[in-house]
Amino acid sequence: MVAKDLVSNTVMPLVFKDTVKQSMSIMAFYHLRHLPVVDKKLLVGIVSEDDLLNFDQEDSISKYVKSESLKKIAVNEEKHIYEIMQLMGDHKLTMIPVINSNEMYLGLITMEDILKYFTESSSFTESGSIIVLTIKKRDYSLGEIARIVESENGSILNSSIHYLPESDLIEVTLKLNRQEINPIVATFERYNYTVKASYSENDYYHLFQERFDHLMNYLNV
Repeated sequence: MVAKDLVSNTVMPLVFKDTVKQSMSIMAFYHLRHLPVVDKKLLVGIVSEDDLLNFDQEDSISKYVKSESLKKIAVNEEKHIYEIMQLMGDHKLTMIPVINSNEMYLGLITMEDILKYFTESSSFTESGSIIVLTIKKRDYSLGEIARIVESENGSILNSSIHYLPESDLIEVTLKLNRQEINPIVATFERYNYTVKASYSENDYYHLFQERFDHLMNYLNV
């Protein structure tokens, strides 16, 4: 999945003649704290809600642009979704503009767009269970992990890695196609893997739904 597959034009970009009041209204309506500014189809940069609060409601975006150093953060239309997520996380953005190779503005991607993609992907919709392993970085081998799962007639639908800060350990989260995972957990432990957590389908569905609802409530503030 790349940026051009996720890009949306539901939220129109700001132009120089728009006022601060209009900009804040758009942000409030779409639950965003950032918006792109475009001039003649070229991306100028990103405005933030926090910065707009320092201006008069009737000031134009052109006044904002002249007095502020706009961050020109964007992704090329061919960027992978994981690179998009990292860039948004690094800059704490609620949306990110998408441009082509000529820096022409194509649209934007919001956090909700990314969440929707993952919640609708087969790795979430297909039934199964979750196992979380704690492993030393030097010992990590997805091939070996897959072989252990397959030895118990299971398969990995999705996997992700979380690096623990100031540690030589990583957390590996596995989405498996098996609903009964006790034999797989036991085999991991037999091979001296640390199983930090495991969730049945109903357990992790309710956990994910709870976390998702909390995030949606946060976005709607």
